[in-house]
Amino acid sequence: MPRLAYVPMDLAEPADLVEAVRKRRGGEFSSLDRLLLHSPPLTRGWNYYLNQVRTQMTLDPKLRELGMCGVAVVNRAEYEFQGHLPEFLKHGGTQAQADALRDADAAAKNTTLFNAAERATIQLTIEMTRDVQVSDATFAAAKSALPTEQALVELIGTIATYNMVSRFLVALDLHG
Repeated sequence: MPRLAYVPMDLAEPADLVEAVRKRRGGEFSSLDRLLLHSPPLTRGWNYYLNQVRTQMTLDPKLRELGMCGVAVVNRAEYEFQGHLPEFLKHGGTQAQADALRDADAAAKNTTLFNAAERATIQLTIEMTRDVQVSDATFAAAKSALPTEQALVELIGTIATYNMVSRFLVALDLHG
């Protein structure tokens, strides 16, 4: 159990927010939603913002999900990893890559399972998550491996966003 009680699954108010969250999630609240909904203002902003990051950017969805899963591994946010693993696989990731990502440092160097853009994504994720600061070499590798500066900015924004998500999950002890 998380550190706070879940709001009820049949929560009805505020109606517009409850409807928006249910729509984004396909009808049901996730465990994360049931914690966020303790604060309607936070939930409102979160719902809009995360929808933009997940559905409106041009970043390759495989790299997006790889970054999200990488953040989850580094921050030990298993709920986040399990939530994004199906999307990573759906967008071309493999189970072997997912398994290898459990050791992010080794994955960032694995030229057998990961291409240059994927390795750059993993290394960028590690540095942004563990150290906040990114080395010049890692930034240059990511910039070189991605097709546009927009993709680079979107990848950095995705990694930053999912660090926020994982920190919320870990602080509230949400594991499943």
